[in-house]
Amino acid sequence: MIGGHYTYAEVPFFDGLFGAERNNYDKVGHFFQGFVPALLAREILIRKNVVNGNVWRNVIIVSICLAFSAFYELIEWWVALMSGEDAEAFLGTQGYVWDTQSDMGLALLGAICSLLVLSKIHNHQLKRVTSN
Repeated sequence: MIGGHYTYAEVPFFDGLFGAERNNYDKVGHFFQGFVPALLAREILIRKNVVNGNVWRNVIIVSICLAFSAFYELIEWWVALMSGEDAEAFLGTQGYVWDTQSDMGLALLGAICSLLVLSKIHNHQLKRVTSN
């Protein structure tokens, strides 16, 4: 709820957190932009039996998450172009020239973390659902 009230650059809890020069609230969101879709993509790919083999399934899941993240960055750019002078406030780059790339990098990290941390739990839950 806190993120809905403020722009990315103005979320008070993240001002100067851990000595950072910029407000990194948006980075948390971009991490979860990879973490959550990875679970959704994994669920669909497993239930529909789209890909055989864990390695290729994980590659496809990460690729889906990266595509989603890149598309979101394109939407941010288009909105920034349409909004004109308010683009900097909307984007939340705060002068960081690698903001788009780091956003996508965090989505990549989120997707990989999701697969590493939750795959075993997810497999166990899927077995329980299919055995009933």
